[in-house]
Amino acid sequence: MTDSNLERPAAQKPFRRLLLTGAAGNLGQQLRGALAAWADIVRVTDIAPLGDVAEHEEASIVDLADEQAVHALLEGVDAAVHFGGISVEAPFEDLLEANIRGLYNLYAAAQKQGVKRIVYASSNHAVGFHPVTSVVDIDAPLRPDSLYGVTKCFGESLSRYYFDRFGLETVCLRIGSSFEQPKNPRMLVTYLSFRDLIELVRCSLFTNRVGHAIVYGVSDNRTKWVDNTKAAFLGFRPQDSSVEFEHLFPVNAPSADLDDPTQRFQGGPFVLAGPMEPKR
Repeated sequence: MTDSNLERPAAQKPFRRLLLTGAAGNLGQQLRGALAAWADIVRVTDIAPLGDVAEHEEASIVDLADEQAVHALLEGVDAAVHFGGISVEAPFEDLLEANIRGLYNLYAAAQKQGVKRIVYASSNHAVGFHPVTSVVDIDAPLRPDSLYGVTKCFGESLSRYYFDRFGLETVCLRIGSSFEQPKNPRMLVTYLSFRDLIELVRCSLFTNRVGHAIVYGVSDNRTKWVDNTKAAFLGFRPQDSSVEFEHLFPVNAPSADLDDPTQRFQGGPFVLAGPMEPKR
């Protein structure tokens, strides 16, 4: 009997179980289907309804500020793709629970449960007060443009600590503007297509030995404010560009208000967004 006649086991996927937080969000919905090709089980969670649950999914509604629930969430997980939390400017009390306490709970639980890697959705708003006349790389000083941006700086520092202290690897994705298409002229620069987002997450999960890495999440747009040269080892090569959408935003003469901070800084409107008053 030849080897070709022997019954072969079904091909195994690279991961046994992946966790996706923020699975009900704009980007979480894009990633949810992609992760199914990479893991036997995809554990999806959010504080919002998750809709229909596929056979390969484990779904639960979890508030990341709930320490015990988060520790249970990380049990048996090989790697986590963390897109949970608040993704816009908000009152500090809300950001504290979702983006700071929630993130700490995630890392503490991941370290305790032996998770090897986290892909963390950071943001370009961690460096949004750099001027549009500069090109920033991963070593550029942090210059958050909002309290939301401050929480992303916290996340990058927290993940750095957990790598240096415990060896828990993280790839921090400084995501620009990931939508079906740009919504304003600024997004022609910060645009990240859904296809490039999925590829960026794939590279972050599959690259061997990432340590603590930072990479900017942008497509191959005509104008560039960021330089990913120092993150080239991840192998991320964007395939899309905002060029096809340039016709939506005809070129105009510069604004008469040359000191408009939303035009001077890479963070755009975020530089004037906060702080916001807490809800009563």
